[in-house]
This record gives sequence, structure tokens and C-alpha cells, in this order.
Amino acid sequence: MLDFDELRELAADVRVFVDVAEDKAAALRAVIAAYDVVLAIFPSGEGMGLHVIKGSEILDRIAKSQTHASCSHTAIAVPDLEHAEVLKHLTAPAKQRMAA
Repeated sequence: MLDFDELRELAADVRVFVDVAEDKAAALRAVIAAYDVVLAIFPSGEGMGLHVIKGSEILDRIAKSQTHASCSHTAIAVPDLEHAEVLKHLTAPAKQRMAA
């Protein structure tokens, strides 16, 4: 089970990593490639919203099996759901982007 405090800390780490990188886009792509599951977090009316950028099939499999399987995960802070959806689209494999 993921908790929001952990996700905030992970997103802060990612923000620092990207901020210090010369090529920020490449740094963001590297983060997304390095993890099984990448969640976008953003402010919402209920406090914090979540959107799966990468790994939804892994999360579905874990939920269906009702196990405590582990996967590598991180979070990326974005301003809103629209930015999360765009980031998901832009970082999807080329095959998926062309099908959209």
C-alpha cells in the first residue's frame, strides 16, 4: 500500500533530480524508464489526485491477486490531471503514441 507522504517525498526527490539535470526532458524520461510504476500526483479538491503514468497493468495484477507483491515505484508532481495525462502520453512507447 502506498501512502501520500511517501509519494510526496518521492516526487520531491524526482523534482531535485530533474532540476539539477542539464537536459531536464532526458532526466524525466530516465526516471520514468527506471521504475515499474510511476504515479503523477497533483492537488485536487480532495487533497491529492493520482494518475498512473506507467504501470497500470502491474497495479491491476497486484489488485486482482490480492497479494502484497512489490514493484519499484516513484511519483512525479504535476500541477493538475491534464498535465499528468499529457506526460503519460508523451512518455508512452512510440507504438502506443501512434495508436492514440
